[in-house]
Amino acid sequence: MLEAICFILFIMVFFKLLGVAFKVGWGIFKIVMFLIFFPIIVPVMIIAGLAAAALPLILIAGVVGFAT
Repeated sequence: MLEAICFILFIMVFFKLLGVAFKVGWGIFKIVMFLIFFPIIVPVMIIAGLAAAALPLILIAGVVGFAT
């Protein structure tokens, strides 16, 4: 009986840690995309003539930047 309780608690801790790992991974992904990928891709899109597609990205980044 004690083994079953320990196993259930182990499974609960495992899934809680898995959830925390996904949250941390998503946070790191957002930081990397916002700080590294976005400043590189927007000027490249403007230079390549995709200003119509880059303008909404710039506006969204501006709103997010002011909101946070």
